[in-house]
Amino acid sequence: MLHLVVCVSLLAVSLMTTPNSNVVVRNLENWYRNARTLKAAFYEHYSDGNGGTAAESGTVYFSRPGRMRWEYESPQEKLFLVDGTNAWFYVPADQAASRAKVRESSDWRTPLALLAGKADLSVLCRRLDLLTPSSQTHSSEEPLTPADSLLRCIPRDNGKSLEGAVTPPYVLLETDPEAHLVRVVIHEPGNVETEFRFGNWEKNIPIPGVKFHFQPPAGVSIVDEESLAGEIH
Repeated sequence: MLHLVVCVSLLAVSLMTTPNSNVVVRNLENWYRNARTLKAAFYEHYSDGNGGTAAESGTVYFSRPGRMRWEYESPQEKLFLVDGTNAWFYVPADQAASRAKVRESSDWRTPLALLAGKADLSVLCRRLDLLTPSSQTHSSEEPLTPADSLLRCIPRDNGKSLEGAVTPPYVLLETDPEAHLVRVVIHEPGNVETEFRFGNWEKNIPIPGVKFHFQPPAGVSIVDEESLAGEIH
């Protein structure tokens, strides 16, 4: 399981009031709650905490109930797909696919399927804080604008510690003035960080159901795993 650990420096971050936080959460949930389908371009940046980085990009699709498809297009073709029951990870060049039950997958793409479901952040987060735009908790070189909103999510499964860590895990969720999710930043032990940026959201467009069904190509071996964590960076 991923156990995301908060950096000590964030303990001093100033928070905006709870009512304002509730407004941002409600606007975000309302925009996605009435979405039958969604499509967006995404960019992913991974840092291993020791100077190593990797960047990938592609297109992501969401569909009710809780299905999604991440098509990695650059620099290598990959697929991460949640069909409602299983979470799949497939790299054509490897001729192998990994499969895990959705309830057992701790990959943070999996709970994002809520965007095409109930869109209830309380299922994912036991606490949500609205950070001030001036807070330096933004991994991107692009500064937050006053119109952007930055939420800090404390996941519900943060009770376990890793290597004695006792500080709470957290994830940052950034929305634009239209309540679109534009960035998700996941922090892990050892200053490991994964950032997803989203753009060009399209809502309620025709997406065939077959898009969310994975049929292993001939010759591809299937490996069942309890978790897909760490497979995609």
